[in-house]
Amino acid sequence: MGMNRRTFLSSLATAPMLGAQQRRPNVLFLAVDDLNDWVGCLGGHPQARTPNLDRLASRGVLFTNAHCNAPLCNPSRASLMTGIRPSTSGIYDNNQPMRKSPVLRDAVTLGQHFRAGGYSVSGAGKIFHGGYPDPQSWDTYFPSQTKNKPDDPVPPGLPLNGIPKTAHFDWGPVNVPDEKMGDAQVVDWTIEQLNRKHTQPFFLACGLFRPHLPWYVPPKYFDLFPLNSIVLPRVKDDDLDDVPPVGVKFAKPNGDHRKVIEHKQWRQAVQGYLASIAFMDAMLGRVLDAFDRSSHAQNTAVVLWSDHGWHLGEKLHWRKFSLWEEATRNVLTISAPGVTKANQRCGRPVTLLDLYPTLSELCGLQPNPRVEGHSLMPLLKNPQAAWDRPAVTTYLKDNHSVRSERWRYIRYSDGKEELYDHREDPQEWRNLAEQPAYGFLKRDLARWVPQVNAPESVHERGQGEDA
Repeated sequence: MGMNRRTFLSSLATAPMLGAQQRRPNVLFLAVDDLNDWVGCLGGHPQARTPNLDRLASRGVLFTNAHCNAPLCNPSRASLMTGIRPSTSGIYDNNQPMRKSPVLRDAVTLGQHFRAGGYSVSGAGKIFHGGYPDPQSWDTYFPSQTKNKPDDPVPPGLPLNGIPKTAHFDWGPVNVPDEKMGDAQVVDWTIEQLNRKHTQPFFLACGLFRPHLPWYVPPKYFDLFPLNSIVLPRVKDDDLDDVPPVGVKFAKPNGDHRKVIEHKQWRQAVQGYLASIAFMDAMLGRVLDAFDRSSHAQNTAVVLWSDHGWHLGEKLHWRKFSLWEEATRNVLTISAPGVTKANQRCGRPVTLLDLYPTLSELCGLQPNPRVEGHSLMPLLKNPQAAWDRPAVTTYLKDNHSVRSERWRYIRYSDGKEELYDHREDPQEWRNLAEQPAYGFLKRDLARWVPQVNAPESVHERGQGEDA
């Protein structure tokens, strides 16, 4: 795939950058775990409270049709940070170390790319998957280069929801002040970095863990969402009847969903997710307030992304781990001084794979020839610009989704298909794949299904947290 890592890093270090009169922008790189479209500016749930995320989105371009590269943490983040598809790297699951992939062993991560380009690169919280930190990507990290996420307080008497044998699939208040939460510690450290004077341009990453499970956040966030007023997602009880067997297997309707219904915990779960999102938004607000007060506000590109979406009963499914809209769609917003205008929305289908080349171009770095995404710079300048590429998401080996502006096409490892028309069926309730009239459309979308499906890379026991 072109030059090797050592050759590329060497060339990057000596590459011509932006002109001397053009100061390279800093990058504030904000990540949120397990956040779907339940945010105010995307309208995914009528009760969502995200004033800080909404004000950030209003500063630049909000991508309303953004999708993950894989609907689970490790492959999504490995792909984002290397610019290489899961189907190319063989990193499909949570328990596969990125650096043990033959393809990613020597990959130049986004952090390494910026370090070699003259940036100071630091981070805190969850950017890479929890079990697989990548010290070579960072100059400094909080809490440490080997422990990227601070511990969270845990309430007594688990599980709070009464559902047995579901590990951290649990929710309820933890009676501590905000500052005891791991995300608050990550934000404290990030604020310290924003308050510093920097002698070189910086790339500063801040990874917020909530709304990842378990949904334990301080009581005041639960109080925002009284249980008797909770609005549940719209769900069709026979929604899986026209879904192929592999898709039904991924949905596991007799797993989480059945347990939630049997224990009468659906409203409590939605409350826990909304409360965790509100807590995350409060932490994000602290970062944004410090950023706005800092000396860096006028020369810093701000990117916020979530690693994938989340189901809360839609398609009788919970968590991520699917190729439907709720799991693949993620939050993505970018503001960049001198490039983006305020209050812009872009409906073109884009993916997290596109962040690496976008930030590289935005900051005047030499392109990495190995990355497989496409720069979003044309859409940052004009959100209505032509964009002929759909968003491709891969879940485990040989299962892919292709999302255009109107359509979602899914092809599973056994060749079975799904097709949904988002103009007429935004809930993805009617699978059109068996209707002959859509044969040409399916073939056209199938052109984007990855032709390379790399063998699964090494799996490790004990690192496959549902993260």
